[in-house]
Amino acid sequence: MSEPERTPDGRYLVVGGRRWRASDPGIPDPLRTELVAELMAARRAVKDAAGEEVATAAARRRVQDAKVALGERGEAWWEPGTEEGRRERLASAVRSLLRHRKPESTICPSDAARVTGGEGWRELMDAARDVAAALAADGVVEVRQHGERVDPATATGALRLARGPDWSG
Repeated sequence: MSEPERTPDGRYLVVGGRRWRASDPGIPDPLRTELVAELMAARRAVKDAAGEEVATAAARRRVQDAKVALGERGEAWWEPGTEEGRRERLASAVRSLLRHRKPESTICPSDAARVTGGEGWRELMDAARDVAAALAADGVVEVRQHGERVDPATATGALRLARGPDWSG
């Protein structure tokens, strides 16, 4: 199977004469692999849920999160973007990575920052921690240190994010 045609600037794929936004090339390969696997699983879930309204809506949210995390939807990855757009992409990356991994697994906020910021990911760490705190306040994730639940507002040092009590997958 050959690679799809790209526009000269590399920002779009051309498939059947139609342009589709390409994934952000700044995403590290291991994280890109996880996000693409989650996108494919989400697409299969949409197909499998056909006719079941609630399941279809949940599967479509998974697709949306994976595509935003990959940079295929939301703000264009090649433009500076807004704080709101970066936060949306960070949150989508957190949810997509946690969905892809085993239920008991955790991720580091830096994983979401690396997906969103490429080589400049360190500049996004404060925003990634803020997004993690907001997701924790909603019960979507649990913020941990050394396996114990912590308050993200007061915790210092390395954090891990796990599925929270209100995780809906």
